Amino acid sequence: MDSILCIGLDFGTDSVRAVLARTDNGDIIATSVHEYARWSRGDYCDPAAMQFRQHPLDYLEGTEAVVRGVMAGIDPARVVGIGIDTTGSTPCAVNRDGTPLALTPEFADDPDAMFILWKDHTAIAEAERINDYAHSWGGPDYTLYEGGTYSSEWFWSKLLHVLRRNPQLRRAACSFVEHCDWLCAELAGQRDPLTISRSRCAAGHKAMWHESWGGLPADEFLAGVDPLLAGWRCRISPQSQTADLPVGTLCPQWAARLGLGKHVVIAGGMIDCHAGAVGAGIRANELVKVFGTSTCDILVSKNVPTCVRGICGQVDGSVVPGMIGLEAGQAAFGDVYAWFRRLLSYEAPTSLSKLDKEAAALPINPQGPLAMDWFNGRRSPDANPHLSGAIIGLNLGTTPAMIFRALVEATCCGARAIIERFISEGIAVNALLATGGIARKSPFVMQTCADILNRPIRVAASDQVCALGGAMFAAVAAGVYPDTETAMAHMSPGFDITYTPRPEFVAQYDQLYQRYQRYAEILENAAMADR
Repeated sequence: MDSILCIGLDFGTDSVRAVLARTDNGDIIATSVHEYARWSRGDYCDPAAMQFRQHPLDYLEGTEAVVRGVMAGIDPARVVGIGIDTTGSTPCAVNRDGTPLALTPEFADDPDAMFILWKDHTAIAEAERINDYAHSWGGPDYTLYEGGTYSSEWFWSKLLHVLRRNPQLRRAACSFVEHCDWLCAELAGQRDPLTISRSRCAAGHKAMWHESWGGLPADEFLAGVDPLLAGWRCRISPQSQTADLPVGTLCPQWAARLGLGKHVVIAGGMIDCHAGAVGAGIRANELVKVFGTSTCDILVSKNVPTCVRGICGQVDGSVVPGMIGLEAGQAAFGDVYAWFRRLLSYEAPTSLSKLDKEAAALPINPQGPLAMDWFNGRRSPDANPHLSGAIIGLNLGTTPAMIFRALVEATCCGARAIIERFISEGIAVNALLATGGIARKSPFVMQTCADILNRPIRVAASDQVCALGGAMFAAVAAGVYPDTETAMAHMSPGFDITYTPRPEFVAQYDQLYQRYQRYAEILENAAMADR
């Protein structure tokens, strides 16, 4: 008998990936990847200004390409659900009928009308204004469940930035919609941006949604931040839903475009790293670290007695419904290594695998070159977009491999700082799980991380756990399983690699970490004094 199938769509920074998964055991029977054409050309982006925008056509074209790709030769009647995860916060201005303004003639080439990618940092001033007002206005501190600091990477900062700088767009925009919410609504044929389903994951971690104050921040607060935000609360649905609940079913237009039946259920959207934690089979007080261009650290717990300082939010049901989801992360991880590779390529092509081997052969030197991993600011602990990367302790004998090793050690020290913050705030971290491209491709990075953290790291036995997590939520939304934990029990891939800390190196890395922390304090104080 043919098994029931679900599709998971994972919209990453550079591409969208789809998996077609069996619901009985989670086996992935087909995968497909589509690179974003406009993004790959650098359209609408200005890295020097920290501007990173994506065109909605990249998402629409990618959806059709990857779904058609995984469905080749498959009976569409077997597919019962689609689950979607995206980067976040990645919002876009839409008009009254829910169309992204970039898809209208008036704004066809306007970067502000595109989706504002998660790593866009053009809204630093707006984030600072939100934080200053939230901590002083006399009402609820709406950053309380966001780690105490609102980020330039998040929804309201980006919305305000676009409203301030683009009056023409301000007049045309009816609402702003997160990528995951817009795509779910698009596939389900829901056009009204005022009533579409909003992801609990995105709303809670990125838009200050919390049940205790009735959902989104009060209009009085938003208007106090900036009069341009007055009235915007009522333009965004105050309700949010967890990803295990259905948004709707595939509308006729998209059913025809994808070659699927109209019975296919669309699960609630969510942010990619949260879906990846579910795809890896996360359990209470386990931390899943997604090792990619940046990192996301996801932890779930049934009881969180405090508001954890300096993280990226704690939200009921944002990862596994019925548990509190906590998010932290590093604003640059693999991006740091890619920067160094590009730097060296001015002279000759240099692969990361070659650097891996050369750096791994070097002895640990706690007093050698030291790097700071804030190449894209610091996300956690304690978000600070004004910080920048650094490399110190260089001399005329320093080699590229020594610098690369210092960069790897720095990113792993940044990972340790996040875990130590969770523990200092009373949150147990009982196990460390890893997903993402680096986790499966770089033994040197992963072993270094295990040594610096002094913890075993288990790597999920799939390089598509985000998309697989989407498929799991689709299975629940479609009624195949009663809840997310049951779906994980049947569909999680397990773990096929474990990195165990080497006792002979732990003490040396403790010395290096303490040095990292000393210089981190010095460099942060200097950076803030220079502002």
